[in-house]
Amino acid sequence: MERREYMSSEKGRLFIISAPSGTGKSTVIKYILDHRKEIVLSVSATTRPPRTGETDGVSYHFVTRERFQDMVEHGEFLEFATYVGEFYGTPKKPIYECVGNGKDVILEIEIQGAKQVMAKEPGAASIFIVPPDMVELERRLRGRGTDSEEKLAARLRRAGEELKEKVHYTHIVVNDDIARAAEEILSIIENS
Repeated sequence: MERREYMSSEKGRLFIISAPSGTGKSTVIKYILDHRKEIVLSVSATTRPPRTGETDGVSYHFVTRERFQDMVEHGEFLEFATYVGEFYGTPKKPIYECVGNGKDVILEIEIQGAKQVMAKEPGAASIFIVPPDMVELERRLRGRGTDSEEKLAARLRRAGEELKEKVHYTHIVVNDDIARAAEEILSIIENS
């Protein structure tokens, strides 16, 4: 089935959610999914190996580089990108099937991929989650305890650059409180 047939459904809609690292995007999305079982989260494909606790088909579709390239050549991705030497992409078939069956689908993707989806699917609602301020973002990143000072500084620089991209999104949500931010996004979903 072609993309337009799926995307013309009035029932299911596509929602792009992006945010800089440390903003709480995954936590907000988990809240949404816990409170609205009818909303589906897209599962991306990647060539990177699974991390501890990750499950194939749930966390990601873990594929070989050869399989990923084959998927690219056959036009199986809605978007794809390279990040830190690994490939990531959003398989389009399951998304279009869900939307065609009346399910709302969230794409939790980086800005580069989000721009590709926005170009291909102009009807998709795009949501950019921002921290209350850079001081809070730094506090959250430090709280993870996973980065050296050098990596932390790099993440903060990158976050500053990514925040400039919010102008390309339909909605901007401040994550000053997980439940409040998630409820604001649910309101956007319900009213789109």
